[in-house]
Parts: sequence; structure tokens; C-alpha cells
Amino acid sequence: MIEVTALPGVRLARRFRPWNPRWAAVAAQPDRLPDNLHEEVRRLVGSGWVEELMVRSDRPEIIKTVVETARASGRRVRMVSSAPLADFPGVQDGERWLVEEDTQSASWVLMPPQRARWQLAIKRLIDLAAATALLVVLFPLLLITGIAVKLTSQGPALYRWRVLGENGRPFVGFKFRTMVRDADILKADLLHLNERSGPVFKIMRDPRVTPLGRWLRKHSVDELPQLWSVLAGDMSLVGPRPVFPSEYQNFELWQMRKLSVKPGLTCTWQVDGRQLVPDFSDWARLDLKYIDTWSLRNDLVILLRTPMAVIKGTGH
Repeated sequence: MIEVTALPGVRLARRFRPWNPRWAAVAAQPDRLPDNLHEEVRRLVGSGWVEELMVRSDRPEIIKTVVETARASGRRVRMVSSAPLADFPGVQDGERWLVEEDTQSASWVLMPPQRARWQLAIKRLIDLAAATALLVVLFPLLLITGIAVKLTSQGPALYRWRVLGENGRPFVGFKFRTMVRDADILKADLLHLNERSGPVFKIMRDPRVTPLGRWLRKHSVDELPQLWSVLAGDMSLVGPRPVFPSEYQNFELWQMRKLSVKPGLTCTWQVDGRQLVPDFSDWARLDLKYIDTWSLRNDLVILLRTPMAVIKGTGH
């Protein structure tokens, strides 16, 4: 039996919900090789919260394909196999094989390149300190903006932003509402006007946007409530943008790696002129470049450049 399993929230699943269908999507085939295992794994990763791919097979072609797809999407691979480590694919820069044993069996885990814990700790401290300070300093602006949104159009002041974060983990963020009520329902009638190539949807002059909402978007004021998501740990100040589940499932496998890290409020795409990047693949490449060359210094540079991008009003 060939079995490829995507484990969403694998650490949480082990601790509280062992092998619960809510936390595991299984694609099992008889001994024959699936017609397109690469596409099958892409669909599994694109299904949502997937931190790890587990393989139960001794066949080299199966192991090789799953390792390649996991590398492309930035996910871990767990091998439950009787094959020796020498039969597994060799490691690339930053990768390492770890052996994990339990009472029933042993498995090998291929860990993708990871950031040092002390660097992540400093990044988190910067997020907490900056988000807290900004929420306090900007509270009058947040209050006035919320009241203005409520008074100028029907609907709530805040929009519940249901998106995917690190490794596809779903979370609910908040933005100031910039569109008319039921804008998500109206989206289906506007898909033919999409000005972005790829799975994302964007219109320069979206008819659903309110007059106030257009100004809020231009200067990214609508994004300020996401500082709460930074405090909650769902987002960081700097990182690739979260994505909608409906868009993520249509990503190419290599594009999914943009969610191999915690998403952020701002990133290279925002400060380098977001309106000048109409092709989603180019946007994804900027995100991957940020991931592959990440450092605390680069984060600070992006943070220092963001206010100027906001003042110029490059959003829409």
C-alpha cells in the first residue's frame, strides 16, 4: 500500500486528537504508482493546515517524489519505512534527517532549513513591543476610523478576514471594512475583471470599495487592526501576506512555500511598489527571496521603509 498523509497541525494533533479525520487527509493507493502523485500531494498541501507529509512506502520513486514536493512547498517529511537512511534522498543546504522513536515504530523526519531559535525569539519580542506600542499610540486614529466607517456606510466597522497563515493554519484577522456589505458575495460577478494573473483577485477600481474605503486602502489604514493578530501570534510585523483558502488551493506547489513562515503586515512586495507587480508569480518570488535571505537586519530595513510606502499611498 502506498500512503501519503498530510498532517495539519501535527503537534496539536498528536497531543489532543490522535489520528482524527479532522486533522488528517489521507490519499491511499494500491501498490501501483498514482498517475500524478505530484499533483495529488499539491492538492493535499493546498487543502489547508499542513505541517508535515508522512509516507508509508519503501518504493524509491514514491519517496523521491514526496520529498521533492515537500521541499518545493517548505514542509517536513516523515518516512515510516523499513528502508535504511542511506536509501533516502540526500540532504540539501540547511536540511537534516532526524530519527524519532515511539513505542510502536521508528520514523525518519526530513527537517527543512530553519531559523535559529534565538533569532525567532528576538523577532517575536520586536513584534510584541512594536505592536503594543503602535496600538497604544494609534488608538485615537483607530477609534476615529472605526466611527467613520460605521457612519459612512452600512455594515460593521471591522471586516472579519478569514485567511491562512503559517503552514496553511487558518485564523481570523481584522481589517477596517472598506467595501459595501456582502462584498464577498458580489465578488463572483467581478471575477472576469481581475487585473492580476494567477490565483489572486485584484481590481484597481473595485466597484465594491466605498469612498472612505478607497482612501483607507491607499494609505493602508485599513490594515492597522491586524496589529492585534501580531499580538496574538497569528502574524508578524514582517512576512509574506496571508492568503484566502480559495486562492491557496489553486497555488502552484512552489508558490505554497510563501506560507512556510509566519505571515506579516508588510514585506518586500509592499515596500517595492505593490501596484507594479501584476503577476502573482513575481509576487511569490519576492516572498520566497525574503524567506531565503531572511535576517533580523532585513526585517528592520523593511520596517523602516514601510512608513514611506504608506505616505506615498501605494495601496489600492
